Amino acid sequence: MTTPPTLAPATDNAPTDNDPVLRADGVTMRFGGLTAVRGVDLTVHPREIVGLIGPNGAGKTTFFNCLTGLYIPTEGTVSYKGTVLPPKPHLVTKAGIARTFQNIRLFANMTVLENVLVGRHTRTKEGLWSALLRSPGFKKAERTSEERATELLEFIGLAHKRDHLARNLPYGEQRKLEIARALASEPGLLLLDEPTAGMNPQETRATEELVLAIRDKGIAVLVIEHDMRFIFNLCDRVAVLVQGEKLVEGTSDTVQADERVVAAYLGEPFEGAPGEAEAAEVAAAEAAADTAADAPSTPGTTKGEAP
Repeated sequence: MTTPPTLAPATDNAPTDNDPVLRADGVTMRFGGLTAVRGVDLTVHPREIVGLIGPNGAGKTTFFNCLTGLYIPTEGTVSYKGTVLPPKPHLVTKAGIARTFQNIRLFANMTVLENVLVGRHTRTKEGLWSALLRSPGFKKAERTSEERATELLEFIGLAHKRDHLARNLPYGEQRKLEIARALASEPGLLLLDEPTAGMNPQETRATEELVLAIRDKGIAVLVIEHDMRFIFNLCDRVAVLVQGEKLVEGTSDTVQADERVVAAYLGEPFEGAPGEAEAAEVAAAEAAADTAADAPSTPGTTKGEAP
């Protein structure tokens, strides 16, 4: 992968290497009487890549949704650079956290460039009247956003397709475009939810190189992935969720050597593991909540993503 000339640094006032960019303390998420995530603690430091793994139904995406304001945790707090985050996705993005989703959520009938420009909305200050009147300030902001979007397309290797419709891109390039749109908000922390799902080995390797390049520009990364080779090659630390609880956290070698992790992936019971019925109920509750979150928003609310 060719390294691009520029990528804007993380947001100002970055903490020192000893201070976490992200801190989740005792995050719990219940749906009625079912607990999908229970008391999870996690930190991510500057320029660090942290992996989050676990079997299907472990609560990984639910935990991501708690971090990004899509869900309001039943208990616990989520802080970014020492400030507790508001439970609103657009405010979380404005604070400096961006994410991608398991299922690609691009604007299919917009161009590649336009999709990236959408991600700039939290970094522009021009209002409705400025846009309608095409004021000098609006035109300047528009030029700046287009320049920034073009830089990002060069960074991910899609500058030559800037005028193509997003729906016409191959699957792997659509994934890369989602990452570029997330980077357009100039985050200090990027959350990736299964970025290599459905990719072939070459595309997976290219994604690994892209994530490393993002880290090298000063952006911390938290990634969910089922491809264990990808995770263990990429991450500085790995945390394992099993039925909503953090089972173990450490280096790749530490996690791979833990017998409880092996047992969890093989479906073998271990001390304290929930029964199959409880696990199925939690998975159903998560699915129902995700369906509700994907429902069309009412006027005046923030959805944050295309259907």
